[in-house]
Amino acid sequence: MKNWKIPVVFLLLVIMLVGCSNDKGSQENGQSELEKISIMLDWYPNAVHSALYVAKEKGYFEEQGLDVEIQMPADTNDPLKLAATGKVDLAISYQSQVVQSRAEGIPVVSVAAYVRHSLDSIMMKKETGINSPKDLEGKSVGYPSTVITEAVIKTMVEHDGGDFSKVKMTDVGWDLIPAVATDKVDAIGGGYINHELVLLNKEGYEMEALRLDDYGVPDNYELVIVAGEKTFNKKKASIEKFWQAVTKGQQFVKEDPEAGLQILLANENADSTLDAEVEKESLKILLPLMEDEGVPFGYQEEESWQNVANWLYEAGVIDTKVEPQQFVQNIVSK
Repeated sequence: MKNWKIPVVFLLLVIMLVGCSNDKGSQENGQSELEKISIMLDWYPNAVHSALYVAKEKGYFEEQGLDVEIQMPADTNDPLKLAATGKVDLAISYQSQVVQSRAEGIPVVSVAAYVRHSLDSIMMKKETGINSPKDLEGKSVGYPSTVITEAVIKTMVEHDGGDFSKVKMTDVGWDLIPAVATDKVDAIGGGYINHELVLLNKEGYEMEALRLDDYGVPDNYELVIVAGEKTFNKKKASIEKFWQAVTKGQQFVKEDPEAGLQILLANENADSTLDAEVEKESLKILLPLMEDEGVPFGYQEEESWQNVANWLYEAGVIDTKVEPQQFVQNIVSK
């Protein structure tokens, strides 16, 4: 009876040691404990996404227990739609697009403001003599044929005392830069001051830009982080952890823009390579527009959402009034 007890005890001891070893290995590796979260960018990786790539590269997401997958969209309209349907957990979208989508019944919520101020503007060569929106009468404006961009230009022209019916709107798709550079059009709408304007100036064109909020269009959160309603309700705690990591990444970029930019450049898309000089200037423009003093990074003001919603309704972009309280979910406390 005593002889068979020794092997059994030894066997049980080995099993316990192996189990402990596996647990320790799993803990050290950490991968099995990380929760997977996906986010789709609004466009190909560029300066505005630096905080995300820094958070991933520096392990800030892992510190929050997250394994974050950063995806690129095939089309600029995809991120919001895929987030709304739960195909991705999060996406970077536009404040106006969120309001428009909610008016259409799409179940998407905004969880954070990523860029707090407008980047969009009307751009033209200085030689055109266009000094204000009213001067666009009798001129051609290239734009990507979106109802929001058309509403922006109409509002600006009319606010300046002009007649929008005298403006020739020309659909140039997203070929905004060649359209204005080759004088196919006199001005462009829908271009960003941190991208198109920077590139045109770099190519030697002396450009001017008209700000939207100077001519009746409310300043808006150019980029916001969105999620589907179901995803938000299910993963709110994880989304809050995600934003804590991004906030840490943003702080790193603010303190050392050059290092943050290098991390971004190391993650450029092979099909959309980046110009380091352009991205450096872009980041310089972006950083002051991504935060306001005294306001936590990402916090969303209800007033901003209401102003944009009211303008979109008055401009005829949406047919139904929406209530921001129903789809603005602050994951940041003020």
